[in-house]
Amino acid sequence: MAHTINSSCTSCGQCVDACYVNAIVAGNPYKITDDCVDCGVCADVCPAGAIEG
Repeated sequence: MAHTINSSCTSCGQCVDACYVNAIVAGNPYKITDDCVDCGVCADVCPAGAIEG
């Protein structure tokens, strides 16, 4: 799992909706779980640019 969510996260939920393996959980900031397959879709949809990887 190379992707992480940094403190720029606004908890908008767009990454959660985009994640097809349900590997993102709510929080402040949101968190990416070990279920992540490192596809990068979450980073592509994040309007805050908060997902790094």
